[in-house]
Amino acid sequence: MATENTKRTDVNQLGEFGLINHLTKNVKLQNPSSKKGIGDDAAVIENGQLQTVVSTDMLVEGIHFDLMYSPLKHLGYKSVVVNVSDIYAMNAIPKQVTVSLALSNRFSVEALEEFYAGVQAACDKYKVDLVGGDTTSSPKGLYISITAIGQAPADKIVYRNTAKVGDIICVTGDLGAAYLGLQLLEREKQLYLSNPGVKADLEGQNYLVGRQLKPEARKDIIELFTKNNLVPTSMIDISDGLASELFHLCTQSKVGAFIEEKGVPIHDDTQLMAIKFKLDPITCALSGGEDYELLFTIAPDDIDKVKFLPDLYIIGDIVAEKDGVKLHTTGGNIHPIKAQGWQHFGS
Repeated sequence: MATENTKRTDVNQLGEFGLINHLTKNVKLQNPSSKKGIGDDAAVIENGQLQTVVSTDMLVEGIHFDLMYSPLKHLGYKSVVVNVSDIYAMNAIPKQVTVSLALSNRFSVEALEEFYAGVQAACDKYKVDLVGGDTTSSPKGLYISITAIGQAPADKIVYRNTAKVGDIICVTGDLGAAYLGLQLLEREKQLYLSNPGVKADLEGQNYLVGRQLKPEARKDIIELFTKNNLVPTSMIDISDGLASELFHLCTQSKVGAFIEEKGVPIHDDTQLMAIKFKLDPITCALSGGEDYELLFTIAPDDIDKVKFLPDLYIIGDIVAEKDGVKLHTTGGNIHPIKAQGWQHFGS
């Protein structure tokens, strides 16, 4: 749980531009392509012969995060990570981000300092520049909109709609941990609400909780691709769950997919906690979301390039569209996969 700051400065004391100056006074540009950062109507980015890649995500309090258990510094960090992950999913390198906030008057300057400390930590980790944004008021809660801008040579950019029958399906990391981390945090929240005196019991669950509150984007994998001269045939990041992203990829590429359950990487902590919550681990991996791993396909000729790369797993094959999207279970059965990932809107 976040601790209360002893000092509290009302945001209105600084005004919009004073607040921006205060929060960004220590920002230093790291990339030569960042010709103009914060301080003008727009950022100026020079890319030369490279393609510019831009992605925007919005995070809404009560929908995407809960401040009862999301420290503002972690939230600032995660807000950047989920955006640069989209850039990596294009096989591009993120270079700049803009951060826009709409916030109610319950947020102090000190609270926003915490948020921006997380933003800056992520910018430092991923070597991206904070070059602008906007702040405005909202009648309730906190709204975060971040735009990430990246670049790559045209022949290196990877799309969702270019998978081909016969391609091999791969994922990075492990899946389902962020979802189980969320279940843990929600459980502790409910226990606290019913009995405020009870102490949170998250001992030994650092991995699962960390995957939810402070995920990382797979910069290392994109660097591995470059080092090994590998360009995937298609790629997408796993934000809404493996099943949902697989459907996006297959729908846009007009193909089907055959996934081996035994090939889907699931961390031991995820397995154990899923069982504790009476959940099926593979269901958590398929539909949990917020893993921010990479789902990609490669040409069969490139299989030797990925076989021995760290933290990469072969989980299936691209098949004809008419064959659908199916899971071959460890029990030997074949089931259609349903996209039951994160739903952004209600019915």
